[in-house]
Amino acid sequence: NRERKAMAATLLIPTALRAFTEGQGKVSLEGSTVGQLVAALATRYPDIQQHLYDDTGELRTFINLYVGDTNIKHSGGLATPINPGDEVLLVPAIAGGTEATV
Repeated sequence: NRERKAMAATLLIPTALRAFTEGQGKVSLEGSTVGQLVAALATRYPDIQQHLYDDTGELRTFINLYVGDTNIKHSGGLATPINPGDEVLLVPAIAGGTEATV
């Protein structure tokens, strides 16, 4: 069982979370799994951590991460391996709103 070498990949940050990444929409990070990338993001930008992880340290249920077109919740979770140059899209689920009244 060979350990994977950390690779540079890009984490794409949605507009709603850029206030916590100094306005950055793309952050290049090192890691061999999606979980390592997210942890590296939280280390670099500590203010984003509360928006990504719950009080137990688990990724919040409304955070979706995609490698290519694949949601990692359906392909191995945070242990999903990444390759050099991969782009990982961070998508917080949007909920709420009310019906419009006319």
